[in-house]
Amino acid sequence: MKPAKTLAALGTSAVCLSAPQPLVAAEGGFIKDATATLQARNYFFSRDYSDIRGTEQSMAQEWAQGFILNLKSGYTPGTLGLGLDAIGTLGLKLDSGKGRVNSGLLPVQEDGEAADNYSRLGLALKLRLAKSELRIGELQPNLPVLSFSDIRLLPPSYQGASIVSNDIDGLTLQGGRLRSTSLRNESGDGKLQAMLGHVPKRAVSSDAFNYAGADYAFNDKRSSVSAWYGQLEDIYHQRFLGLKHSQPLGNWILGANLGYYDSEEDGKQLLGAIDNQAFFSLLSAKRGGHTLYIGYQGMFGDSAFPRVFANITPLGNEVPTYEFAYTDERSWQLRYDYDFAASGLPGLTTTLRYIRGDNVDTGKGFEGKDWERDLDIGYVIQSGPLGGLGIKVRNVLARSNYRTDINENRLLLSYSWKLF
Repeated sequence: MKPAKTLAALGTSAVCLSAPQPLVAAEGGFIKDATATLQARNYFFSRDYSDIRGTEQSMAQEWAQGFILNLKSGYTPGTLGLGLDAIGTLGLKLDSGKGRVNSGLLPVQEDGEAADNYSRLGLALKLRLAKSELRIGELQPNLPVLSFSDIRLLPPSYQGASIVSNDIDGLTLQGGRLRSTSLRNESGDGKLQAMLGHVPKRAVSSDAFNYAGADYAFNDKRSSVSAWYGQLEDIYHQRFLGLKHSQPLGNWILGANLGYYDSEEDGKQLLGAIDNQAFFSLLSAKRGGHTLYIGYQGMFGDSAFPRVFANITPLGNEVPTYEFAYTDERSWQLRYDYDFAASGLPGLTTTLRYIRGDNVDTGKGFEGKDWERDLDIGYVIQSGPLGGLGIKVRNVLARSNYRTDINENRLLLSYSWKLF
Protein backbone atom coordinates (compact mmCIF):
# COMPACT_ATOMS: atom_id res chain seq x y z
CA MET A 1 0.00 0.00 0.00
CA LYS A 2 1.41 3.42 -1.00
CA PRO A 3 1.94 6.06 1.71
CA ALA A 4 -0.54 8.48 0.13
CA LYS A 5 -3.27 5.83 0.08
CA THR A 6 -2.48 4.83 3.64
CA LEU A 7 -2.62 8.40 4.93
CA ALA A 8 -5.85 8.97 3.04
CA ALA A 9 -7.33 5.83 4.57
CA LEU A 10 -6.17 6.90 8.02
CA GLY A 11 -7.75 10.30 7.50
CA THR A 12 -11.02 8.67 6.42
CA SER A 13 -10.98 6.51 9.55
CA ALA A 14 -10.33 9.55 11.74
CA VAL A 15 -13.21 11.42 10.10
CA CYS A 16 -15.55 8.46 10.63
CA LEU A 17 -14.64 8.37 14.30
CA SER A 18 -15.03 12.12 14.77
CA ALA A 19 -18.05 12.81 12.52
CA PRO A 20 -21.25 13.98 14.29
CA GLN A 21 -23.42 11.06 15.41
CA PRO A 22 -25.91 12.60 17.84
CA LEU A 23 -27.73 9.42 18.81
CA VAL A 24 -24.56 7.45 19.59
CA ALA A 25 -22.75 10.34 21.28
CA ALA A 26 -25.78 11.23 23.39
CA GLU A 27 -26.47 7.69 24.55
CA GLY A 28 -23.05 6.13 24.90
CA GLY A 29 -19.31 6.45 24.59
CA PHE A 30 -18.53 5.34 21.03
CA ILE A 31 -17.37 8.88 20.17
CA LYS A 32 -16.99 10.35 23.66
CA ASP A 33 -14.49 7.69 24.75
CA ALA A 34 -12.57 7.60 21.45
CA THR A 35 -8.81 8.24 21.53
CA ALA A 36 -6.16 8.81 18.88
CA THR A 37 -2.38 8.81 19.28
CA LEU A 38 0.42 9.25 16.76
CA GLN A 39 3.91 7.99 17.53
CA ALA A 40 6.99 8.91 15.51
CA ARG A 41 10.10 6.70 15.65
CA ASN A 42 13.50 7.48 14.19
CA TYR A 43 15.58 4.29 14.27
CA PHE A 44 19.25 3.64 13.44
CA PHE A 45 20.32 0.00 13.55
CA SER A 46 23.81 -1.35 12.98
CA ARG A 47 24.73 -5.02 13.44
CA ASP A 48 28.22 -6.22 12.50
CA TYR A 49 28.58 -9.97 12.09
CA SER A 50 32.22 -9.72 13.02
CA ASP A 51 33.29 -13.28 12.19
CA ILE A 52 31.82 -13.42 8.66
CA ARG A 53 34.29 -12.96 5.83
CA GLY A 54 34.22 -13.23 2.05
CA THR A 55 31.12 -12.87 -0.10
CA GLU A 56 28.56 -13.44 2.67
CA GLN A 57 26.92 -10.27 4.05
CA SER A 58 28.84 -9.17 7.14
CA MET A 59 26.77 -6.16 8.22
CA ALA A 60 23.15 -5.02 8.52
CA GLN A 61 22.99 -1.24 8.84
CA GLU A 62 19.94 0.91 8.09
CA TRP A 63 18.26 4.13 9.21
CA ALA A 64 14.51 4.68 8.94
CA GLN A 65 11.62 6.87 10.06
CA GLY A 66 8.37 5.31 11.25
CA PHE A 67 4.89 6.53 12.16
CA ILE A 68 2.26 4.58 14.13
CA LEU A 69 -1.31 5.92 14.31
CA ASN A 70 -3.68 4.28 16.79
CA LEU A 71 -7.41 5.11 16.68
CA LYS A 72 -9.61 3.54 19.36
CA SER A 73 -13.35 4.11 19.67
CA GLY A 74 -15.42 3.73 22.78
CA TYR A 75 -18.45 1.41 22.85
CA THR A 76 -22.03 1.92 21.79
CA PRO A 77 -24.57 1.91 24.67
CA GLY A 78 -26.55 -1.14 25.69
CA THR A 79 -25.86 -4.59 27.06
CA LEU A 80 -23.65 -5.46 24.09
CA GLY A 81 -21.23 -2.64 23.25
CA LEU A 82 -19.82 -2.28 19.75
CA GLY A 83 -16.55 -0.54 18.88
CA LEU A 84 -13.92 -0.19 16.16
CA ASP A 85 -10.16 0.26 16.38
CA ALA A 86 -7.70 1.13 13.62
CA ILE A 87 -3.92 1.04 13.42
CA GLY A 88 -1.96 2.61 10.57
CA THR A 89 1.79 2.31 10.11
CA LEU A 90 4.22 3.96 7.71
CA GLY A 91 7.95 3.29 7.36
CA LEU A 92 10.32 5.48 5.32
CA LYS A 93 13.89 4.65 4.27
CA LEU A 94 16.47 7.24 5.27
CA ASP A 95 19.62 5.23 4.59
CA SER A 96 20.34 1.70 3.40
CA GLY A 97 22.16 -0.09 0.62
CA LYS A 98 22.70 -3.45 -1.00
CA GLY A 99 24.86 -5.49 1.33
CA ARG A 100 23.47 -3.71 4.42
CA VAL A 101 19.82 -4.87 4.34
CA ASN A 102 17.90 -7.30 6.56
CA SER A 103 18.14 -5.18 9.71
CA GLY A 104 14.44 -5.74 10.39
CA LEU A 105 13.66 -2.06 9.79
CA LEU A 106 12.79 -2.18 6.07
CA PRO A 107 11.48 -4.73 3.52
CA VAL A 108 13.99 -6.18 1.06
CA GLN A 109 13.03 -6.08 -2.64
CA GLU A 110 13.82 -8.70 -5.26
CA ASP A 111 16.78 -6.61 -6.48
CA GLY A 112 18.40 -6.85 -3.03
CA GLU A 113 17.72 -3.21 -2.14
CA ALA A 114 15.56 -1.98 0.74
CA ALA A 115 12.16 -0.55 -0.20
CA ASP A 116 11.81 3.24 -0.04
CA ASN A 117 8.63 2.94 2.04
CA TYR A 118 6.04 0.50 3.30
CA SER A 119 2.70 0.98 5.02
CA ARG A 120 -0.32 -0.79 6.39
CA LEU A 121 -3.82 -0.09 7.69
CA GLY A 122 -5.57 -2.61 9.94
CA LEU A 123 -9.04 -2.58 11.50
CA ALA A 124 -10.47 -4.51 14.43
CA LEU A 125 -14.13 -4.85 15.36
CA LYS A 126 -14.65 -5.19 19.12
CA LEU A 127 -17.68 -6.38 21.08
CA ARG A 128 -17.99 -5.95 24.85
CA LEU A 129 -20.35 -7.79 27.19
CA ALA A 130 -19.90 -7.02 30.90
CA LYS A 131 -16.13 -7.43 31.42
CA SER A 132 -15.52 -9.64 28.41
CA GLU A 133 -14.32 -8.44 25.00
CA LEU A 134 -14.28 -10.14 21.61
CA ARG A 135 -11.98 -8.67 18.94
CA ILE A 136 -11.97 -9.63 15.24
CA GLY A 137 -9.43 -8.29 12.75
CA GLU A 138 -6.01 -6.75 13.33
CA LEU A 139 -4.58 -7.94 16.67
CA GLN A 140 -1.39 -7.43 18.68
CA PRO A 141 -1.53 -10.06 21.44
CA ASN A 142 1.07 -10.17 24.21
CA LEU A 143 1.03 -13.67 25.72
CA PRO A 144 3.48 -16.11 27.33
CA VAL A 145 3.08 -18.30 24.24
CA LEU A 146 3.16 -15.39 21.73
CA SER A 147 4.96 -12.24 22.86
CA PHE A 148 4.36 -8.82 21.33
CA SER A 149 7.84 -8.23 19.89
CA ASP A 150 7.84 -4.50 19.19
CA ILE A 151 11.63 -4.17 18.90
CA ARG A 152 12.16 -2.53 15.49
CA LEU A 153 10.75 0.41 13.55
CA LEU A 154 7.13 -0.76 13.34
CA PRO A 155 5.21 -3.33 15.40
CA PRO A 156 4.10 -6.71 14.03
CA SER A 157 0.44 -7.72 13.97
CA TYR A 158 -1.80 -10.73 13.47
CA GLN A 159 -5.14 -11.26 11.79
CA GLY A 160 -7.78 -13.34 13.54
CA ALA A 161 -10.06 -13.33 16.58
CA SER A 162 -9.45 -13.12 20.32
CA ILE A 163 -11.51 -13.02 23.49
CA VAL A 164 -10.53 -11.69 26.92
CA SER A 165 -12.66 -12.08 30.05
CA ASN A 166 -12.17 -10.30 33.40
CA ASP A 167 -15.60 -11.13 34.84
CA ILE A 168 -14.11 -12.96 37.85
CA ASP A 169 -12.11 -10.69 40.16
CA GLY A 170 -8.38 -11.38 39.82
CA LEU A 171 -8.83 -13.91 37.00
CA THR A 172 -8.11 -13.12 33.35
CA LEU A 173 -9.11 -15.71 30.76
CA GLN A 174 -7.99 -15.43 27.13
CA GLY A 175 -8.30 -17.41 23.93
CA GLY A 176 -7.87 -16.85 20.23
CA ARG A 177 -7.21 -18.08 16.71
CA LEU A 178 -4.80 -16.22 14.44
CA ARG A 179 -4.83 -17.02 10.73
CA SER A 180 -2.00 -14.83 9.37
CA THR A 181 0.64 -12.30 10.36
CA SER A 182 2.17 -9.04 9.17
CA LEU A 183 5.83 -9.03 10.16
CA ARG A 184 7.57 -5.96 11.58
CA ASN A 185 9.07 -5.01 8.20
CA GLU A 186 6.27 -6.03 5.85
CA SER A 187 3.07 -4.45 4.56
CA GLY A 188 1.11 -7.55 3.57
CA ASP A 189 -0.17 -10.66 5.34
CA GLY A 190 1.52 -14.03 5.33
CA LYS A 191 1.23 -17.48 6.85
CA LEU A 192 2.77 -18.20 10.24
CA GLN A 193 6.21 -19.76 10.49
CA ALA A 194 8.40 -21.08 13.27
CA MET A 195 11.85 -20.69 14.81
CA LEU A 196 13.77 -23.34 16.74
CA GLY A 197 16.17 -21.56 19.06
CA HIS A 198 17.84 -18.94 16.87
CA VAL A 199 17.18 -20.71 13.54
CA PRO A 200 14.24 -19.53 11.36
CA LYS A 201 12.34 -22.35 9.64
CA ARG A 202 11.02 -20.50 6.58
CA ALA A 203 10.56 -23.58 4.40
CA VAL A 204 7.27 -24.56 6.05
CA SER A 205 4.29 -22.56 7.29
CA SER A 206 1.11 -22.97 9.28
CA ASP A 207 -2.48 -21.90 8.63
CA ALA A 208 -3.21 -20.91 12.25
CA PHE A 209 -1.97 -20.27 15.75
CA ASN A 210 -4.46 -21.19 18.49
CA TYR A 211 -4.09 -20.27 22.15
CA ALA A 212 -5.89 -20.32 25.50
CA GLY A 213 -4.72 -19.24 28.91
CA ALA A 214 -5.50 -18.02 32.40
CA ASP A 215 -3.73 -15.57 34.74
CA TYR A 216 -4.84 -15.31 38.37
CA ALA A 217 -3.63 -12.47 40.64
CA PHE A 218 -3.92 -12.77 44.42
CA ASN A 219 -2.18 -11.72 47.64
CA ASP A 220 -3.24 -8.11 47.05
CA LYS A 221 -2.06 -8.58 43.42
CA ARG A 222 1.54 -9.09 44.54
CA SER A 223 1.39 -12.70 43.34
CA SER A 224 0.08 -14.31 40.16
CA VAL A 225 -0.02 -17.75 38.58
CA SER A 226 -0.45 -18.54 34.87
CA ALA A 227 -1.38 -21.56 32.77
CA TRP A 228 -1.29 -21.36 28.95
CA TYR A 229 -1.51 -23.48 25.82
CA GLY A 230 -0.34 -22.51 22.34
CA GLN A 231 -0.53 -24.43 19.06
CA LEU A 232 1.14 -23.56 15.77
CA GLU A 233 -0.94 -25.99 13.73
CA ASP A 234 0.96 -28.92 12.20
CA ILE A 235 4.29 -27.67 13.59
CA TYR A 236 4.32 -27.61 17.42
CA HIS A 237 2.15 -27.20 20.49
CA GLN A 238 3.30 -25.82 23.82
CA ARG A 239 2.19 -25.66 27.46
CA PHE A 240 3.30 -23.00 29.93
CA LEU A 241 3.11 -22.64 33.72
CA GLY A 242 4.26 -19.42 35.39
CA LEU A 243 4.56 -17.81 38.83
CA LYS A 244 5.32 -14.18 39.68
CA HIS A 245 5.68 -12.66 43.13
CA SER A 246 6.69 -9.30 44.59
CA GLN A 247 7.47 -8.97 48.31
CA PRO A 248 8.21 -5.71 50.18
CA LEU A 249 10.84 -6.22 52.87
CA GLY A 250 11.80 -3.03 54.72
CA ASN A 251 13.33 -0.67 52.15
CA TRP A 252 13.64 -3.50 49.64
CA ILE A 253 11.24 -5.05 47.14
CA LEU A 254 12.09 -8.66 46.30
CA GLY A 255 10.73 -10.24 43.14
CA ALA A 256 10.57 -13.64 41.45
CA ASN A 257 9.51 -14.65 37.93
CA LEU A 258 9.47 -18.41 37.28
CA GLY A 259 8.29 -20.23 34.19
CA TYR A 260 8.20 -23.69 32.60
CA TYR A 261 7.47 -24.59 28.96
CA ASP A 262 6.82 -28.06 27.54
CA SER A 263 6.79 -28.28 23.72
CA GLU A 264 6.38 -31.06 21.17
CA GLU A 265 5.46 -31.63 17.51
CA ASP A 266 1.88 -31.15 16.32
CA GLY A 267 -0.38 -32.62 13.66
CA LYS A 268 1.42 -33.18 10.34
CA GLN A 269 4.80 -32.52 12.04
CA LEU A 270 6.01 -30.25 9.25
CA LEU A 271 9.32 -29.72 11.09
CA GLY A 272 9.56 -33.32 12.28
CA ALA A 273 9.81 -34.35 15.91
CA ILE A 274 10.10 -31.54 18.48
CA ASP A 275 10.98 -32.24 22.11
CA ASN A 276 11.81 -29.29 24.36
CA GLN A 277 11.30 -28.45 28.01
CA ALA A 278 12.45 -25.01 29.14
CA PHE A 279 12.73 -23.62 32.66
CA PHE A 280 13.62 -20.06 33.61
CA SER A 281 13.93 -18.12 36.84
CA LEU A 282 14.60 -14.40 37.22
CA LEU A 283 15.02 -13.10 40.78
CA SER A 284 15.22 -9.39 41.60
CA ALA A 285 16.02 -7.09 44.53
CA LYS A 286 15.06 -3.40 44.33
CA ARG A 287 15.99 -0.56 46.65
CA GLY A 288 15.56 3.08 45.69
CA GLY A 289 16.74 3.48 42.11
CA HIS A 290 18.78 0.26 42.17
CA THR A 291 17.50 -3.10 40.90
CA LEU A 292 19.67 -6.23 40.75
CA TYR A 293 18.59 -9.34 38.81
CA ILE A 294 19.97 -12.89 38.81
CA GLY A 295 18.62 -15.37 36.28
CA TYR A 296 18.98 -19.03 35.36
CA GLN A 297 17.57 -20.69 32.25
CA GLY A 298 17.77 -24.31 31.11
CA MET A 299 16.78 -26.11 27.89
CA PHE A 300 16.02 -29.83 28.14
CA GLY A 301 15.02 -32.46 25.57
CA ASP A 302 16.21 -33.13 22.04
CA SER A 303 15.22 -29.81 20.43
CA ALA A 304 15.74 -26.08 20.72
CA PHE A 305 12.96 -23.87 22.07
CA PRO A 306 10.17 -23.34 19.47
CA ARG A 307 8.38 -20.06 18.91
CA VAL A 308 6.50 -18.20 16.19
CA PHE A 309 8.80 -16.40 13.73
CA ALA A 310 10.06 -13.67 14.28
CA ASN A 311 9.27 -13.15 17.95
CA ILE A 312 11.17 -13.03 21.18
CA THR A 313 9.67 -14.87 24.18
CA PRO A 314 9.28 -14.16 27.91
CA LEU A 315 12.14 -16.57 28.69
CA GLY A 316 14.17 -14.97 31.48
CA ASN A 317 17.51 -14.96 29.69
CA GLU A 318 16.31 -14.14 26.18
CA VAL A 319 17.29 -10.77 24.72
CA PRO A 320 16.77 -9.39 21.19
CA THR A 321 20.30 -10.42 20.11
CA TYR A 322 20.97 -13.93 21.47
CA GLU A 323 18.19 -16.19 22.80
CA PHE A 324 20.18 -18.68 24.91
CA ALA A 325 17.50 -21.21 23.96
CA TYR A 326 19.29 -23.76 21.77
CA THR A 327 19.28 -27.50 22.42
CA ASP A 328 20.37 -28.43 25.98
CA GLU A 329 21.64 -24.91 26.69
CA ARG A 330 22.13 -23.71 30.28
CA SER A 331 22.61 -19.99 30.91
CA TRP A 332 23.06 -17.50 33.75
CA GLN A 333 22.29 -13.80 33.81
CA LEU A 334 23.45 -10.91 35.96
CA ARG A 335 21.66 -7.60 35.38
CA TYR A 336 21.73 -4.19 37.04
CA ASP A 337 19.22 -1.36 36.45
CA TYR A 338 19.42 2.15 37.81
CA ASP A 339 16.73 4.85 37.69
CA PHE A 340 18.41 8.24 38.07
CA ALA A 341 15.17 9.77 39.37
CA ALA A 342 16.45 8.56 42.75
CA SER A 343 19.42 10.92 42.28
CA GLY A 344 17.33 13.88 41.12
CA LEU A 345 17.57 13.18 37.38
CA PRO A 346 14.09 11.93 36.37
CA GLY A 347 13.78 10.40 32.92
CA LEU A 348 17.28 8.86 32.81
CA THR A 349 17.57 5.05 33.15
CA THR A 350 20.32 2.51 32.48
CA THR A 351 20.57 -1.28 32.19
CA LEU A 352 23.77 -3.33 32.23
CA ARG A 353 23.36 -7.05 31.55
CA TYR A 354 25.68 -10.04 31.14
CA ILE A 355 24.52 -13.54 30.11
CA ARG A 356 26.68 -16.64 29.66
CA GLY A 357 25.52 -19.95 28.21
CA ASP A 358 27.09 -23.38 27.72
CA ASN A 359 26.27 -27.10 27.35
CA VAL A 360 24.78 -26.46 23.88
CA ASP A 361 24.24 -29.56 21.72
CA THR A 362 25.51 -28.20 18.42
CA GLY A 363 25.16 -31.53 16.59
CA LYS A 364 28.75 -31.03 15.38
CA GLY A 365 30.61 -33.00 18.04
CA PHE A 366 31.55 -30.12 20.34
CA GLU A 367 29.93 -28.19 23.19
CA GLY A 368 28.47 -24.84 22.20
CA LYS A 369 29.14 -21.78 24.33
CA ASP A 370 28.06 -18.14 24.07
CA TRP A 371 27.94 -14.90 26.02
CA GLU A 372 26.45 -11.44 25.63
CA ARG A 373 26.96 -8.05 27.25
CA ASP A 374 24.30 -5.36 26.81
CA LEU A 375 24.34 -1.69 27.81
CA ASP A 376 21.06 0.24 27.45
CA ILE A 377 20.66 3.95 28.23
CA GLY A 378 17.32 5.74 27.99
CA TYR A 379 16.27 9.31 28.59
CA VAL A 380 12.92 11.09 28.28
CA ILE A 381 13.21 14.87 28.13
CA GLN A 382 11.08 16.19 30.97
CA SER A 383 10.14 19.70 29.86
CA GLY A 384 10.67 22.45 27.31
CA PRO A 385 10.02 22.41 23.56
CA LEU A 386 11.29 18.82 23.30
CA GLY A 387 9.52 17.58 26.44
CA GLY A 388 8.37 13.97 26.03
CA LEU A 389 11.03 13.07 23.43
CA GLY A 390 12.48 9.66 24.26
CA ILE A 391 16.07 8.69 23.42
CA LYS A 392 17.34 5.11 23.71
CA VAL A 393 20.86 3.84 23.02
CA ARG A 394 21.84 0.17 22.99
CA ASN A 395 25.34 -1.33 22.65
CA VAL A 396 25.87 -5.09 22.41
CA LEU A 397 28.80 -7.50 22.28
CA ALA A 398 27.82 -11.15 21.66
CA ARG A 399 30.22 -14.02 21.10
CA SER A 400 29.74 -17.72 20.33
CA ASN A 401 31.68 -20.73 19.11
CA TYR A 402 28.71 -22.20 17.16
CA ARG A 403 26.86 -19.18 15.72
CA THR A 404 27.69 -15.72 14.37
CA ASP A 405 29.46 -13.18 16.59
CA ILE A 406 27.69 -9.82 16.80
CA ASN A 407 28.67 -6.21 17.51
CA GLU A 408 25.55 -4.08 17.61
CA ASN A 409 24.48 -0.47 18.12
CA ARG A 410 20.96 0.97 18.10
CA LEU A 411 19.70 4.54 18.44
CA LEU A 412 15.98 5.18 18.77
CA LEU A 413 14.23 8.55 19.05
CA SER A 414 10.49 8.46 19.78
CA TYR A 415 7.76 10.97 20.40
CA SER A 416 4.00 10.56 20.84
CA TRP A 417 1.17 13.02 20.27
CA LYS A 418 -2.28 12.56 21.81
CA LEU A 419 -4.55 13.78 19.02
CA PHE A 420 -7.78 13.42 21.02
